[in-house]
Amino acid sequence: MVDKKSILSSIPSVDELIRVKELERLIALYSRTAVVEGIREYLGEYRKHVISLEKDEELNAINDSDIIKGIIEKIHNMMRSNLINVVNATGVVIHTNLGRSPLSSRLKDTLWNIASRYSNLEMDLESGERGSRYSHVEELICKLTGAEAAMVVNNNAAAVMLVLSTMAKGREVVVSRGQLVEIGGSFRVPDVMKQSGAALVEVGTTNKTHLADYENAVNENTAVLMKVHTSNYRILGFTSQVESEELAALGRKMGLPVIEDLGSGLLMDLTEYGLPYEPTVQQAVRAGMDVVTFSGDKMLGGPQAGIITGRKEYIDKMRKNPLTRAIRIDKLTLAALEGTLRLYTDKELALAEVPVLRMLTYNGEELGKRARRLGMRLKKSIGAMAAIGIEDEFSEVGGGSMPLHKMPTKVVAVKPKAVSLVGLEEKLRAYKVPVISRIVRDRLLLDVRTIMDDEFKVVESAMQWAFAELSGSISGEREVQT
Repeated sequence: MVDKKSILSSIPSVDELIRVKELERLIALYSRTAVVEGIREYLGEYRKHVISLEKDEELNAINDSDIIKGIIEKIHNMMRSNLINVVNATGVVIHTNLGRSPLSSRLKDTLWNIASRYSNLEMDLESGERGSRYSHVEELICKLTGAEAAMVVNNNAAAVMLVLSTMAKGREVVVSRGQLVEIGGSFRVPDVMKQSGAALVEVGTTNKTHLADYENAVNENTAVLMKVHTSNYRILGFTSQVESEELAALGRKMGLPVIEDLGSGLLMDLTEYGLPYEPTVQQAVRAGMDVVTFSGDKMLGGPQAGIITGRKEYIDKMRKNPLTRAIRIDKLTLAALEGTLRLYTDKELALAEVPVLRMLTYNGEELGKRARRLGMRLKKSIGAMAAIGIEDEFSEVGGGSMPLHKMPTKVVAVKPKAVSLVGLEEKLRAYKVPVISRIVRDRLLLDVRTIMDDEFKVVESAMQWAFAELSGSISGEREVQT
């Protein structure tokens, strides 16, 4: 019988292990403090594991080589960033849980240069005096949207709150009852409005609101009329809503400013690519809206931001609002937003280089080629362990945009022959570059619409590793990146 005490006493000490060549290399990669901490934590876990073993053959299998491997994996996992890249194989293009819109690869060098050095964030280089951080994107936003002025805050909810705090604090905002939506994370438009200090006045009914409803609600305490684009849901059937042009005209008649929260931030009409009509920012500005707000990380395909466009007199007041400092954006967001907006100065360039636009406008032929490419890779690597096929399915826009629209797509369907389907999905999420997929009936689906070109190899490697783990052909050692 193997003596556990003798095994425990034979486990190398921290001082011995720190001198092992493989671990010395980790000290150079990370730090001595991190490596020592990793060794201590692993040895504590290892001792508990030894104590829990009951069979002699299990105890006899213990060796120093396994300890070294375990420590290396432990330290890599400890030092790995909590925020990591994942492969989005779900087919949801603007996936809120996965960071919404991926940025264009063209921005990599710009973002690193701005992040790693000083910049002219708030300096006017011509005069040498303090400048405005908004000046870096204002002209570009105005050029693209046709607005008089613009500014940017950290998200669209903050943009709406700033607009109402500036234009309607302590007074009333008239808005259609059917437009009081709830956005992601249980945040509701009425709650955002309440935080601004404005009083909400609901008009109309859930399914029908008429121009007269707005007009009848106006009194001496009314500050603004407001329209909220319900991008994340639709009411069908017996419905009616007031168009932007009508509401803007009423505002001029009543001497009241009119604001519109577009949310999704579309700058390009995509109906020619088979997507449903969605109002663009340019259309809202042309309709006569005094202020228009929208998101940067939805249909625009940029970083998280709340963009405010409109008449200069109102934007200037917002810049002076103390709330602006609390919700302003940083240099990285500005750099990413400017880079994204510059792509929009050429339609074809934007369609090719803004990932969200590219994914939304793939045609059937392109999707078919991508699916065949991934399918061939998987058949070669895991074809003996799973049935691999290409099927028709549907993708979603996501991010609360175009909620009823289903985009025809191609998926690679994987049906394991001997391992658990749920286990396969879990293992793919546990890979060093997690692959996020979905299960439909008895197959695991990989939607090629949202998989990047350089991620096909990652998906193949993840599948190979997952099947090996599940089949027990490797010892459970997880791959690590150095």
